[in-house]
Amino acid sequence: MESNKKSSEFNFYEAALVKRTELFKDCTNIVVGGGDLNADILFVGEAPGRNEDLTGVPFCGAAGKNLDKLLDSVGLKRSDIYIANILKCRPPLNRDPLPEEIRAHTPWLLKQIKDMKPKVVCSLGNYATKFFLALGDVENMNGQPGITQVHGQVREIEIRYSGLGIRDSEGQGAGAVLKFKLIPLFHPAAIIYNRTKLTPLWETDMEIVKRETRVRD
Repeated sequence: MESNKKSSEFNFYEAALVKRTELFKDCTNIVVGGGDLNADILFVGEAPGRNEDLTGVPFCGAAGKNLDKLLDSVGLKRSDIYIANILKCRPPLNRDPLPEEIRAHTPWLLKQIKDMKPKVVCSLGNYATKFFLALGDVENMNGQPGITQVHGQVREIEIRYSGLGIRDSEGQGAGAVLKFKLIPLFHPAAIIYNRTKLTPLWETDMEIVKRETRVRD
């Protein structure tokens, strides 16, 4: 499979930020996302793993198979949602994202949110959850509660998107304020190792997600 790293689709400001990072230099593919771009629900994970890096498809490994089962358990399928990650490129040996990597990669994610306008964003696991709870301020991520404390809780989130890749007639950045409901969920990979405890919690949290997408116009 040919790498997508030189694709002409990635000739925009937010992608350029990603291309400047060491992660981009070392990865096989950029993992942009997958699913329905018109979906009401956006899932956001942490970073691509080995299988995702090789294929360019998000959540195609063991965690992805578990995600498919979890979605099926609440009457959804992958084509009913869109899924992306905090990072667009795989960290070496699947290590935790570094603050500077999050800063470089998340403008692309925020652009996706601006374009997609999801009703609900479901953060999967700690890194995605803390990023959104910190309102995109990487320096404040460490001070945010972990997924165990906040899973299933509905938060109204507002994040300023700089819009530096979008220029008006005078060459100024056309910023925007992104508004959406955040509902943190346990990461499908974590559920693999603790199915008995976490699967019922995930299913209960997803019923909240489904309720919130129904009640909001």
